[in-house]
Amino acid sequence: MKAENIQDIYELSPAQQGILFHSLYSPDSGVYFVQRSFLLHGHLNVVAFECAWQQVVARHTALRTSFYWEKLDKPLQVVHQEVKFPLRQYDWRELTSAEQQKRLEAFLESDRHEGFELSQPPLIRLSLIQLADDSYQIVLSQHHLILDGWSSSLVLKEFVELYEALSHNQDKFLAPSRSYGEYIGWLQQQDLSKAEEFWRRVLSGIKAPTPLIKLNFDKFSSQEERYEDQFLKLSTETTEALKSLAQQHQLTLNTLVQAAWAVLLSRYSGEEEVVYGNIVSGRPVDLVGVESMVGMFINTLPVRVKVDAEQSLVSWLKQLQAQLVEMRQYEYSPLAEVQGWSEIPRGLPLFESIVVFENYPVDQVLQKQKEDLEI
Repeated sequence: MKAENIQDIYELSPAQQGILFHSLYSPDSGVYFVQRSFLLHGHLNVVAFECAWQQVVARHTALRTSFYWEKLDKPLQVVHQEVKFPLRQYDWRELTSAEQQKRLEAFLESDRHEGFELSQPPLIRLSLIQLADDSYQIVLSQHHLILDGWSSSLVLKEFVELYEALSHNQDKFLAPSRSYGEYIGWLQQQDLSKAEEFWRRVLSGIKAPTPLIKLNFDKFSSQEERYEDQFLKLSTETTEALKSLAQQHQLTLNTLVQAAWAVLLSRYSGEEEVVYGNIVSGRPVDLVGVESMVGMFINTLPVRVKVDAEQSLVSWLKQLQAQLVEMRQYEYSPLAEVQGWSEIPRGLPLFESIVVFENYPVDQVLQKQKEDLEI
């Protein structure tokens, strides 16, 4: 690392500290390796494509950041003034469709296995695979340390806008970007005593985490993966019914999802009061320009819900929504501190399940069909 190429140095957010710890503790798990794959049809201007990505990287400090922790009291993130963003290009046009699919599966696995060296920016890479004269596969990989889902959406949106302009030899003005360091500075100014008072009140009386289900993990080693994926897609009818219910009673879909999970936990555990984790956006409304900042903002915090069979459904839902709204002003709270403020004994988790409701700004640019390129 050359000193003349250092733009800024600052501490990690609490969420970043947690991700870094787990990444170092279990480096081969791949839990925080994010990989996306897109299929493009049409004419692609490769020069404009690469240039657009380089401009996006130059715009955002998070995309030019590396991490250091050895021989330091606290881990630090270093923003580099300039970072080259090499485009990896492959030509598979001579392969059959079946061969391309097989090679793609192997490529994705190899890409995940490669991972990232956290001290070597950028912690994001792009591979462009040509399948036919007018067909390409894009593989975009990143470490979760530098971007959350909202930020990834913003990055993709900027890239598409810049690519469209460059491919037509046009200039594209984008509003100046804000440094992720501004958010770190905001975090360091927050009053944790107010957060402590809030969380002690919310978690008062909770002595143990709410179990989701009894599982036997004895056959697993301490660092072995203990999870799998299950996908369930709601029907259009169910989705529309939920939207209608939410709109009719001035509720959010997030409230309905959290309510459903709380009821499920209550029935499985047999407990009237349940606690689960909730992924929050972590973007403070009083930080100017935070909605367009790129970085790692999300946080995981506990939600305590009393499932009262005697209370009317709508009244209970509105009560839950008000509770979630109140929590927003304390989204900066470090989970490790919240754990310590609770009455749950050290060594036990605060919760055993987490709800993630992803509601990023809809990227209309990616969904539109271009005159010469379709994503």
